Amino acid sequence: MEVPYKLEVIALTTIIIKLGVSVFPYSGKNEPPKFGDYEAQRHWMEITVNLPIQDWYRNTTDNDLLYWGLDYPPLTAYQSYLTGSVAKKINQDYVKLHVSQGFENFDHQYFMRMSVLVSDCIFFVSALYFYIRSLKMSNKYKWVFFALSSHSGLTLIDYSHFQYNCVSLGLTL
Repeated sequence: MEVPYKLEVIALTTIIIKLGVSVFPYSGKNEPPKFGDYEAQRHWMEITVNLPIQDWYRNTTDNDLLYWGLDYPPLTAYQSYLTGSVAKKINQDYVKLHVSQGFENFDHQYFMRMSVLVSDCIFFVSALYFYIRSLKMSNKYKWVFFALSSHSGLTLIDYSHFQYNCVSLGLTL
């Protein structure tokens, strides 16, 4: 007898797991001069919302590539720009050019954690959800959905390191 779990309940369960991961400290917290993963993603937002596109990957007086230079593909830069634009509307201090380096603020960290969750739900979990639903097969595919949407590698990297790998995976799916 198969248990009729709904995909929506499974999706909610994976979200709870991911939020659980995000409450733990991140690497580099309160450790100058680079302040770890949070600062890398925050700085990329700072660069993308304050500099012209042609300077995002170039070493300039406003973009020191030795200090968390943007070294991911353009999709990540556009994600940083989009997220940074929202952050700037909430509080300009989050992404002030030069001034915000080393900025460690609980409210902004919460914002970034939630931006990962929203990106994950919009791109990866929803793409996986609709793909699994389209199969219309047995309940074993629901467990495939659970396994993929709560994949430990993706969850640990995105939720504990403020990353957005879920966007490219969702677009691929």
